[in-house]
Amino acid sequence: MKKLISIVVPAYNEEAVLAAFHTRMSGVFDQLMDYRCEMIFVNDGSKDGTQAVIDGLANTDERVSTVTLSRNFGKEAAMTAGLDVAQGDAVAIFDADLQDPPELLLQFVAQWEAGYDVVYAKRCQRDGETWLKRATAHIFYRVIKKLSKVAIPPDTGDCRLMSRRVVQDLGRLREQHRFMKGLFAWVGYPSVAVSYRRDPRAAGHTKFNYWTLWNFALEGITSFTIAPLKLATYLGTIFAIGAFALGAWIILKTLIWGDPVRGYPSLIVTVLFLGGIQLFFVGILGEYLGRIFDETKGRPLYLLAQHRPSRIGTACAKQMTCHGESPLRSTT
Repeated sequence: MKKLISIVVPAYNEEAVLAAFHTRMSGVFDQLMDYRCEMIFVNDGSKDGTQAVIDGLANTDERVSTVTLSRNFGKEAAMTAGLDVAQGDAVAIFDADLQDPPELLLQFVAQWEAGYDVVYAKRCQRDGETWLKRATAHIFYRVIKKLSKVAIPPDTGDCRLMSRRVVQDLGRLREQHRFMKGLFAWVGYPSVAVSYRRDPRAAGHTKFNYWTLWNFALEGITSFTIAPLKLATYLGTIFAIGAFALGAWIILKTLIWGDPVRGYPSLIVTVLFLGGIQLFFVGILGEYLGRIFDETKGRPLYLLAQHRPSRIGTACAKQMTCHGESPLRSTT
């Protein structure tokens, strides 16, 4: 049989753009005549007509599979759900908003066939985004690259193609706080970048405001480095040494020259400054402890309300079953 390529498309309130995405990706599929292709739309608890649009596409196109989560679990969990049900020899991830052109899949497949396990899209230009968003994204990728032991490629998103063995290894990583860009890099395997110009959103509205992006950045930093905890240790040591030296100087100065009581304003500023530093690092400790707390509960990453495989995917699952393989992984 021809190799199967699965495309995972997480969607949250994307009814305005799904039909356009399906049309463009179908055109790409028509160019991949030597492969079997399927689209796996993951409805991440949408509140608009996203599910109705996906069902309509599945009714008219045998290459469309639907995955419906019981509620909104977030994009990272939605991508994980799509990867869990995907049966392709290669699995790609594309956002539904068409900012990552579906035509990239042609280059992805060519590089995959050349021997690369991971082919990721690298943004050389980001159209339709504010200068502040571009600047903060640039800073974030450079900061996490410096802090993390895992080499996370800069200026990359979730758009990529992965071989079957990469997808299987990703399925073994079931941590609750999921920074997928870091997990993709952590798995390793031969990788190559494909540069592209990111388009503006085709329709609808972005679901990532600055507050969401800030929390996303915290997720990435706390998931892949303990540098903030080390910083607390280093700063505490520096302040302790400085305080000891200052205390010794004050005692010596008082014994030799005497020292009338003064310096109330500077004392208050110092106390407030040190108190703020302590509370800041208590907050960092709380972030790490909160993540440990979530991991100890052992809850599933997501819950499936419905899964309707594509007819192409169903044939693949039957073939795997005949060979004694399990077509689906656990959601835990």
